[in-house]
Amino acid sequence: MQNYQNLPEEWINNYTDELLSRAVYKLSNVENAKDMVQDTFLAAAKNIHSFKQKSNPKTWLFSILNNKISDFYRKKYREDKKINTDISSFFTVKGDWKPDKQPQNWEQNEKNILDNMAFIEILDYCLEHLPGKYNSVIKMKYYSEKTPEEICQELEISSTNMWQIMHRAKLKLRDCIENGWFKNN
Repeated sequence: MQNYQNLPEEWINNYTDELLSRAVYKLSNVENAKDMVQDTFLAAAKNIHSFKQKSNPKTWLFSILNNKISDFYRKKYREDKKINTDISSFFTVKGDWKPDKQPQNWEQNEKNILDNMAFIEILDYCLEHLPGKYNSVIKMKYYSEKTPEEICQELEISSTNMWQIMHRAKLKLRDCIENGWFKNN
């Protein structure tokens, strides 16, 4: 069992569910979210002496959780620098779309696509299989609702680089969704 000796038991009882809910929302992965909540409580127990009681314990714990999640994305981003992120497979030498990579019209048959659990599973799969830095930028922007400035600061990248990563991530995400969903339905 983890060492939470210095942490008030009521904090664990009162805040675990809310912390886990927030972590799942930000990470889209229950196992990673559980790890982040556990790390949050461990960090809180280790640093309980620094809690000055000027804020609510819940606020302090959520602050720790947010920092843990940012660290998670930062680490994932850095680890992915080794992965090939070439997008030349989408375009010809002249810069035109390759015929098999040209975006499809998604509006044809799918009016309430986000209500379809099978589509959500494909979307989650595609997000998780984006290269780390692509995944980090997309999730920070759309799940964590971070501003471009916050993303650049947390990932230590320039604004130009962030927008380039965002564009490439969207290309790869769209390609994955089209191959995993639209061609199979």
